[in-house]
Amino acid sequence: MSAFRQRAAAAGESFWFLPAVLGFSAIVLAQLLITLDRHIDGKDFGAWGVLLYRVGASGSRDILGAIGGSMLGVAATAFSITISVLATASSTYGPRLVRNFMSDRGNQFVLGIFGSTFLYSLMVLRSIRSESNDGESFVPDIAVNVAVLLAVVDVAVLVYFIHHIASSIQVSTLSARVRDELVDVVDHLYPQEVMDDHVPKRSIANAESVLAVKAGFVVGVDEQALVSDACSGKYVVELRVGAGDHVIAGEILAVVSGGGDSCADEIRAAIVLGDTRTPKQDIDFAVQQLTEMAVRALSPSTNDPYTARNAIDELAVGLVPLAARPTPLLGRLDSDGEYRVTVTRPVVGDLIGRTFGAFRRYGLSDPLVVEAVAQLGERIGRTTIHPEIRRGVLEQLAALSRAYEAGERDEIDVAVGQARLDEASAVVRSSV
Repeated sequence: MSAFRQRAAAAGESFWFLPAVLGFSAIVLAQLLITLDRHIDGKDFGAWGVLLYRVGASGSRDILGAIGGSMLGVAATAFSITISVLATASSTYGPRLVRNFMSDRGNQFVLGIFGSTFLYSLMVLRSIRSESNDGESFVPDIAVNVAVLLAVVDVAVLVYFIHHIASSIQVSTLSARVRDELVDVVDHLYPQEVMDDHVPKRSIANAESVLAVKAGFVVGVDEQALVSDACSGKYVVELRVGAGDHVIAGEILAVVSGGGDSCADEIRAAIVLGDTRTPKQDIDFAVQQLTEMAVRALSPSTNDPYTARNAIDELAVGLVPLAARPTPLLGRLDSDGEYRVTVTRPVVGDLIGRTFGAFRRYGLSDPLVVEAVAQLGERIGRTTIHPEIRRGVLEQLAALSRAYEAGERDEIDVAVGQARLDEASAVVRSSV
């Protein structure tokens, strides 16, 4: 992902971008309609004139004032509701999921349409002139009628907003959205078919280091830019960081096979740094969001094993296909078939191990969660094509079994959980 696309995606996830676009569009629309009104002022529309309500300067001012004032109040209420939902979601499901609300196009559109209606009414209101002002009267009848139509639309948008905000905070909606992000990043980083320009990685000699000049998280890496543009196709670049890594100034971003100083700026431009992690290329973060949702649901203050089980099931949607994908080739060729870049990818076994480790530490307090974790291990172990991943799953299930047995729990719960973990281990072994 290029630096420009990354910044555009970051702008799209903010509250201000779409409302700002709608607000600017409302101002332009108001000026265009006012100009049209000036051009056709006094003309007779015949039978079509019944569609155009004329209420005079005083009536138009009252209508626009009522629309503008009410829409500003509704927008403030919508902002308050959204902030309240953000606070609830942050404390219940984790602060990293707040990004999902900020990037939600529905929320952005609702806040934008209310604000733009206010701006539109304000711009039209300032153009109204009565005879007592300067001897000339002007009422933009078309613009006033459009304001009334916008008010009707805003009522429908308000109903949509109430439904949308109530739906977006549901566990199933949150987990499904994070699941889709996980599936997207799996498909992007671990494709089912190996591309022609993907080859096994090679070691490089006489390498010079490219250092970071500022701190931040690696939000994305534009691999294609490194292949086609960086170093003008003269050198070989080996990345030492990947999406999700945190770097500080002076740490190594990449090494170059000779002449690294001449293309250091190009390499830094292809490695996009940000203040927060995103799941666009960061598969570890995508998995972490669902894992955190499950772990937080098991906290004593929440005690919601059903939410935890739902999050674990959604994890399986991404992790099971991931375990069945071929090991990605980390070398990249340019258009001439020359080796140019070595990229990085998280090791799938380590990713799965960290997920099971989190559930081993925090998720053994409820039999429902133990069963869901066992089913996750069973699904991964049964479908994976990699023996090392299958062995890792067996080790994680054995560690879960030992931890579960050692806990101070009801004997019936221990027996049920132990049996389910043993069953999952047996299924994984039989799939070899």
